[in-house]
Amino acid sequence: MNFDDMADQLSAHPDFKVKRRLVPILDFGPGTGGPTQRVLILDTETTGLDWRAESIIELAMLAVDVDMQTGKPVGEVEVYEDFEDPGRPIPPEIVKLTGITAQDVKGQRLNEEKIKDMVERADLIVAHNAGFDRPFVENRLEVFEHKAWACSFQGIDWKAQGLGSAKLEFLCSELGWFYDAHRAQVDCHALLRVLSTPLKSDKPEGAVTGLLQLFESSQNARTVVKAFGSPFETKDKLKARGYRWDAEARVWYTSVKSAAALDAEAEWLKAEVYGGRAARIGLETQDARVQFSSRSGKSGDRIL
Repeated sequence: MNFDDMADQLSAHPDFKVKRRLVPILDFGPGTGGPTQRVLILDTETTGLDWRAESIIELAMLAVDVDMQTGKPVGEVEVYEDFEDPGRPIPPEIVKLTGITAQDVKGQRLNEEKIKDMVERADLIVAHNAGFDRPFVENRLEVFEHKAWACSFQGIDWKAQGLGSAKLEFLCSELGWFYDAHRAQVDCHALLRVLSTPLKSDKPEGAVTGLLQLFESSQNARTVVKAFGSPFETKDKLKARGYRWDAEARVWYTSVKSAAALDAEAEWLKAEVYGGRAARIGLETQDARVQFSSRSGKSGDRIL
């Protein structure tokens, strides 16, 4: 009996859960013949967290067509991966996390022509933490500014899928795969496989993949709601509701995706945060060409 047969037998038993090493798929075969859109999966490794002060040391991208009827990848996967020398030592904690050393990046530079070509042919760019990756790549190459982006970490309700974490390693593990994380290309392959898997859906026409959901949601703008002047004692309420703290602007913020959701959020803020008093909240409308970037969308205020 070979290992695959043994794994299949164990998987069929209710007391065992088998995980297989993730093997990248480089050709997903034909689709339905219907319309397709091209997705570009992207991941970076960097010298640190702040895009203003730190540098990319590795960039990986996978580009593939997505069958818009099934939400699954079709055809060949175009792969790009390169190192870039940051011109200064890589912090020891980054070397430990990624395994990327000064020798790996010495004298290396991203292939700007190849990157530009792949990005220009994409309909949507997806990263698992787009709020981190997008500012880094836009700071490095302008071509990334002109594309629609989606975030697979924030853009899919993984808890509603019965998953306790949105971390990529956890998602892969729950789907039965393991891999050596924190290297850009394998992280891209892992994300593509996760997003190609059908999600739980109430849609009568059948399964929806993460890829299809992100394409659909990228058509809708989101509104960032900023709770200006919120009393300090309401911070726990805001945090529990999903608000995040912007330390630079010193304001709690969240985002909504519809006019009805915005009205509901305004009512909640007035009642629970401002105690029924008149207050001003900030609104910033972001479409897929702006969201997750360091650039601002269309801004305005609302009086509660």
